[in-house]
Amino acid sequence: MIPPVLPTYNRAPLTFVKGEGAWLTEADGRRFLDLGAGIAVNALGHAHPALVAALTEQAEKLWHVSNLYRIPEQEALAERLVAETFADTVFFTNSGTESLELAVKMARRHWHAAGAPRHEIVCFEGAFHGRSTAAIAAAGSEKMTAGFGPLMPGFVHVPWGDHEALHTAVTERTAAVLIEPVQGEGGIRVLPDQCLRGLRDLCDATGALLILDEVQCGMGRTGRLFAHEWAGVAPDIMMVAKGIGGGFPLGGVLATEGAAAAMTAGTHGSTYGGNPLACAVGLKVMEIVAEDAFLAQVRATAGQLRQGLERLVAAHGDVFEQVRGTGLMLGLKCRLPAAEFVTSCFAEEVITVPAADNVVRLLPPLTLTREEVQEALRRLDRAAEAARAAARAA
Repeated sequence: MIPPVLPTYNRAPLTFVKGEGAWLTEADGRRFLDLGAGIAVNALGHAHPALVAALTEQAEKLWHVSNLYRIPEQEALAERLVAETFADTVFFTNSGTESLELAVKMARRHWHAAGAPRHEIVCFEGAFHGRSTAAIAAAGSEKMTAGFGPLMPGFVHVPWGDHEALHTAVTERTAAVLIEPVQGEGGIRVLPDQCLRGLRDLCDATGALLILDEVQCGMGRTGRLFAHEWAGVAPDIMMVAKGIGGGFPLGGVLATEGAAAAMTAGTHGSTYGGNPLACAVGLKVMEIVAEDAFLAQVRATAGQLRQGLERLVAAHGDVFEQVRGTGLMLGLKCRLPAAEFVTSCFAEEVITVPAADNVVRLLPPLTLTREEVQEALRRLDRAAEAARAAARAA
């Protein structure tokens, strides 16, 4: 018999009932150090006092009115995002998947308005952009698409890091190139800065729009507000979600005026997107994360964690192959099955997140302290010892 909750998740046997900062309390009272942050969502940790206050204050005034009316909280958050980024305009969604849908529509509508037959979106192997029909077509992998055909047409896929294939794929039919500056689900693969700059040059030369998916790598996770800033380039369209709401469902599409001009009244909409509750929380997140001092602290914490992980890999060469990633978006490439190491981490009361390519992701709250980094490394070390012992006993 099928259970009341559709069984599409392979859930861990854990039930968390409370969170505070980087810590989660299980129903049985155990305290877990959270290095997953709800898959990079809880950028400021659990129950951050400033977010609780912002949510409570707004909840006592107004929750939802729909986008039939002006929403001051939405306008304030949009103004802050425009002030801090390349963008001229923002559309608010509830998730990264919804942001992908609009990004694709915006790119195609741009060329439709220009009277040019350009509808193809060039995407990359290993990508993850959500689980809607457009998002799985953009990813293209059999794991994502099997059984869901026919797929939405117009997506062209090239191997990650294959420059020749990329240049061949971008043609007069290309509306946009879509890429994650750091692949998350794909195994914490970082696009080198010079490659992102080259991709910007290619788009400029061919007229194609550049769409960046910063749903997972944005909002301070790499030590800059958005990951593309490290390369000194800007996209035409950018997808955001996850960390922007600090745990409250919120996403958005940021765009230049040129890319967004064809999205006129009636071309897109959302009942919940950008509601007062979400935007009140999102604005508070932005006020905290966009500060230079906060981002400097993220970079310092990331350096401490990275050094510790490099020592961990050196000490457990039969368990790990390498450390990947940037900022507080790091991965341990495993020699043993990654799922076994994640399970060993549960036993040591530390939360990690599996990814493709046999990688375990570490996506802690950006507020992780130096003391919590050291505790995390101790627990990961014990988990590695346990994983090694289990492999030898098998």
